[in-house]
Amino acid sequence: MSAIRRLPLAFALSLLLAAGTAVAASDDAAAGGDIDKVNGSITAESGQAYGNLETVNGSIRLQDGAHARDAQTVNGSVKAGDNIEAEDLGTVNGGIRVGRQARITGGIETVNGGIFVDSGGNVANNIETVNGAIGIVGTELGGGIETVNGDITVGVDSHVHGGIKVSKPTSNWMPIKFGNNRKPRIVIGPNAVVDGELVFEREVTLYVHTSARIGKVTGATPVAFDTPSAPRD
Repeated sequence: MSAIRRLPLAFALSLLLAAGTAVAASDDAAAGGDIDKVNGSITAESGQAYGNLETVNGSIRLQDGAHARDAQTVNGSVKAGDNIEAEDLGTVNGGIRVGRQARITGGIETVNGGIFVDSGGNVANNIETVNGAIGIVGTELGGGIETVNGDITVGVDSHVHGGIKVSKPTSNWMPIKFGNNRKPRIVIGPNAVVDGELVFEREVTLYVHTSARIGKVTGATPVAFDTPSAPRD
């Protein structure tokens, strides 16, 4: 989970330190350039290409067909439409939602917020969060999925190449707060594939569809199901 640890400590700090000298970029910044803000949201327009998109307090939206390098915020969501391309998507406090046929050449990270990638997506590296559900549908994930306190759904026809890890909360995560102590719910859906190990350092409920294929499981006992959706806890 080293990437998640870096995000609040390094990324957020660097943006906040820059806030003293940064000048808010125009909402009409020319395509191809970076957009760097302290307060305010950023929109990458449909079909246009941009550099880095960064804000401290505000959301980031990539319209359908937009291209960007990194899209990062501290307090705000990241919403990406269909057929977008980007390197890394990240936020500290907020969710990330990615539309259909997206191409992410890096990874996707949050600290407090969920992550969802819709069908046809291709993410080269990891998808990681501390607090928040992770869901993918029909997605090719070159890395793995990691969380501490979130549910995970590897939806129909998805392929995760780097395994799954649910870490045990420790004092190293403070001052991050973890909310309640409910067991994370892990679902491996119809025709999904998870290569590599599934490692659970805390108690979880693990459901695996009978048509799915998974690697070695450590720390949990899989519960098989053959219905379109997993049983409710």
